[in-house]
Amino acid sequence: MEDLKSQLTSVAREAGFEAVGFTTPDAIPGARGRLGDFLVQGRHGDMGWMETTAPRRGDPAVLWPEARSIVVLGLSYAPDTDPMAHLEDGARATISVYAHGKDYHDIVKKKLKRVAGWLHRTSGAEVKVFVDTAPVMEKPLAEAAGVGWQGKHTNLVSRPHGSWLFLGSIFTTAPIAPDAPEADHCGNCRRCLDICPTDAFPAPYQLDARRCISYLTIEHKGHIPVEFREAIGNRIYGCDDCLAVCPWNKFAQTASEIRFHGDGTSDGPEIEELLELDDAAFRARFRGTPVKRTGRDRFLRNVLIAAGNSKRPAVWPKVERLLADDSPLVRGAAVWASGRLLDGEAFEGLRARLEPREHDEQVRAEWQGELVS
Repeated sequence: MEDLKSQLTSVAREAGFEAVGFTTPDAIPGARGRLGDFLVQGRHGDMGWMETTAPRRGDPAVLWPEARSIVVLGLSYAPDTDPMAHLEDGARATISVYAHGKDYHDIVKKKLKRVAGWLHRTSGAEVKVFVDTAPVMEKPLAEAAGVGWQGKHTNLVSRPHGSWLFLGSIFTTAPIAPDAPEADHCGNCRRCLDICPTDAFPAPYQLDARRCISYLTIEHKGHIPVEFREAIGNRIYGCDDCLAVCPWNKFAQTASEIRFHGDGTSDGPEIEELLELDDAAFRARFRGTPVKRTGRDRFLRNVLIAAGNSKRPAVWPKVERLLADDSPLVRGAAVWASGRLLDGEAFEGLRARLEPREHDEQVRAEWQGELVS
């Protein structure tokens, strides 16, 4: 099967994958235990689907018992600009690099199907393709396949591609010789841990998603806890800090897949402009990108936090309009932003006028300055 492996690697490269590795379903025996500990400690927050799919996620053999080999494929999305360039600009917002362009799920899956189709036609083996929406622990598998290693920030790090790899996998019934796993090359470096604005890493190689800005701005459905809002700064969709400071990024070449770079509208968009988006405008602006999946209300919640952190009172008229928004999530964030942008007397006058009309319990808690979950 060595010839099949060589041919398959060539086909994957032709499809655009920069990283290719091979492993077996039994190559990550410790993953189930680590996942179990993560869930028991509640570090997954309200991502209930992780608990529901834990048996399949923790063991590839449970997901598909017939699989004999796993092909792990990586596609670079390394940026051509500094991911942290706009963090100090109060007028602009910061969107995670991976969401600047088209949704990677669609792009990666199409390429995976191309490679898997070739494998099926050539060998007759059965195949299944997975991107990260499936219950697959792709980072431990990628490490086992020699594609990279899980760094202290728990993300995959690759020597040639740094922290910028989208991952996909092909499970197959074909027996293919596995590659050697990649060793950990983090050494004594802890840049990714030290830069985290919300201290989301209880220890190296451990993540508490409940404190992670990416989780809070993308996955978390409710009001963002007050303790994290100032630290979020102007990050309105995800956070690249721990990825961007990795020294291994110096070897990464800018992504060759032009669809990952987008048209520039998501690289430092103006906060005032984003505050004007109704549902239709939000959907139109972010059509085909990962941002659209959060929905307009969660997105505006994040933008309002950025507005509150901007220290720019001139933005308040746009915030004021959202105090009457249909969404309690948006209204609550607008209250908090107003409290940050107005002086004490002006905010108290606003509160006296509007709080009595508010029937949502959590929004009332915002007016009263109480912590909300």
